[in-house]
Amino acid sequence: MQQLTNRSVQVNRAPMTFGEKIYIPAIMKGLSITLGHIFKKKATVSYPEQKRPFSPVFRGLHVLNRDEEGRERCTACGLCALACPAEAITMEAAERKPGEENLYREEKYAAKYEINMLRCIFCGFCEEACPKDAIYLSETVMPANYTRKYFIYKKEDLLIPHPKKQESAQ
Repeated sequence: MQQLTNRSVQVNRAPMTFGEKIYIPAIMKGLSITLGHIFKKKATVSYPEQKRPFSPVFRGLHVLNRDEEGRERCTACGLCALACPAEAITMEAAERKPGEENLYREEKYAAKYEINMLRCIFCGFCEEACPKDAIYLSETVMPANYTRKYFIYKKEDLLIPHPKKQESAQ
C-alpha cells in the first residue's frame, strides 16, 4: 500500500523482553516524572488575594457608551443584533420626542435594549458592527449567579453613568 504522507511510523512488533514484561522501568520512569512536577512552581492562583492578569484582548461585560454631553450614542440601527451569531441582542427602536434632544443624539433611539448573557459568546462582533461606537466590551468579568433573570441585562444596566449628573452629585 502506498503511503499518503511521510508521517507514518513503522510499529515495532518484536516480543517484549523480561524487563519490559515486569513494567518496573516504566513505573520508575512515571514516578520520576511525578516527582519532578512536585518541586516545580504551582500554576494555581489564590484568587481573592491574587488576581490573574488578563490578556490584552480579553472581552468582558458589554457597556453602552454616551457622548461627551451625556447623550446616548445608540441609534437603534440594529447592526449589532444582526452581527451577533448567538442572537443574544434584542432591541426596539423609538423616535425622539420634542424636548428630548439632551437625552439622545439622533432622531431614533433604542427604547428597549437587552443582552442575554447566557447566549452571548463574547465574540465582539457587536462592537465591530456598531457605526456609532455605542457598544463596547469592557474588561469587567461577568459576575456569577444562580438565577437566569440576572443574566438578561437591560439598557439601564448597560449604560455608563451620565457624566454631567455625576459631576453635580459630587
